[in-house]
Amino acid sequence: MSRRGNCYGNAVAESFFQLLKRERIKRKTYKDREAARQDIFDCIEMFYNSIRRHGYNDDLSPMEFEKRHSAKIGSV
Repeated sequence: MSRRGNCYGNAVAESFFQLLKRERIKRKTYKDREAARQDIFDCIEMFYNSIRRHGYNDDLSPMEFEKRHSAKIGSV
């Protein structure tokens, strides 16, 4: 999130947290805080960043988008 009052940076964070709650947290019941923490971590690291495609990234996952972007810069 960005500095206070910057709606553009906050919009990205708000969108992400809304998606996380809708797609993951509200669909599960956790036995304790540690189980919730581990599931959310796995969701972000194992699915959201590596597999889930994002329309803003030309329908690529964030990791794939970064790989292609780095390769493009490296070839210049």
